[in-house]
Amino acid sequence: MGFEKNKRTFIMAATGILACILCAGCTGNPESSADSSKGIELLNVSYDPTREFYAKYNELFRKYWKEEIGQDITVTQSHGGSGSQARSVIEGNEADVVTLALAYDITAIEEAGLIDSGWMEEFDKNSSPYTSTVVFLVRKGNEKNIRDWDDLVRDGVEVITPNPKTSGGACWNFLAAWAYWQEQDGNNKEETMKYMKKLYENVLVLDSGARGATNTFVENGQGDVLVAWENEAFLSMEEYPNQYEIVTPSISILAQPSVAVVDQNAKEHGTTSLAEAYLEYLYSDEAQRLAGENYYRPSKEAILQEFSGQFDLDMNLVTIDDFGGWNQAHKDYFDDGEVFDQIYTE
Repeated sequence: MGFEKNKRTFIMAATGILACILCAGCTGNPESSADSSKGIELLNVSYDPTREFYAKYNELFRKYWKEEIGQDITVTQSHGGSGSQARSVIEGNEADVVTLALAYDITAIEEAGLIDSGWMEEFDKNSSPYTSTVVFLVRKGNEKNIRDWDDLVRDGVEVITPNPKTSGGACWNFLAAWAYWQEQDGNNKEETMKYMKKLYENVLVLDSGARGATNTFVENGQGDVLVAWENEAFLSMEEYPNQYEIVTPSISILAQPSVAVVDQNAKEHGTTSLAEAYLEYLYSDEAQRLAGENYYRPSKEAILQEFSGQFDLDMNLVTIDDFGGWNQAHKDYFDDGEVFDQIYTE
């Protein structure tokens, strides 16, 4: 559902928060426990590379909410590897919303009973308000002449990428590389596994999250190439001008970070309407442009085209559907004892 189409409904629902606040002390309903004079708090548990974007988005949404509803709000952030963040919510981190790197991590929270079924249909574009892809970040001059995935398996090339067991970005990285070798090898799984094994033999450091991998490459100076979220690569270029270059591989993947209300927590906190509005507003034109300015690809096509000079919109991108969806992909590649473990532990 588009933001503009549902704006009236969204505002009407949001006013329910204020109605409940006015009834504070009259009922035992958790929705009535907030104090309007103190505002209301929302916890967004997110993955590593979204820190800068959500710091700006939270301010944008806070102003919008104040203007439309007249209420002060505070949004608190939590960041880490996407898989680790999902587990933290399952284990008791009281997120009102999650904005994670891949749908599988949110499905895990759903299966734990904290998110209602059908969450992927709750917001537009399968609850993916922005996308990204996987690129290579190399040092200025590209001394090792890294151009494509086959260069990452050459002797003497040191690769930095995070761990798929804890990082959503690392899962996207793995699948993008797998898609490349499958095309080269005519879908020969055994041959592809040989190349993937060599790639991970070249991995110098396997960090727990995407931001940790970026820090290893950029701040600690380790490795020849960082396999990275596109937005992470752009941020590094921005922070360290004239020190790095982005290399676009011949095949990559459409990475679709997902968002959802953590229904059980939001009900207990009395933040359901606010949490829904917080995620819905990600589809507004203002938020979509903010995503583009922070190097995420807007899901709204017209606004994505405004950033055609920034992004390579002609990249050859496979999708998670090419792997049977996230449940199947995780079962095939990342479950204990499956392909990644076979490659990395041998």
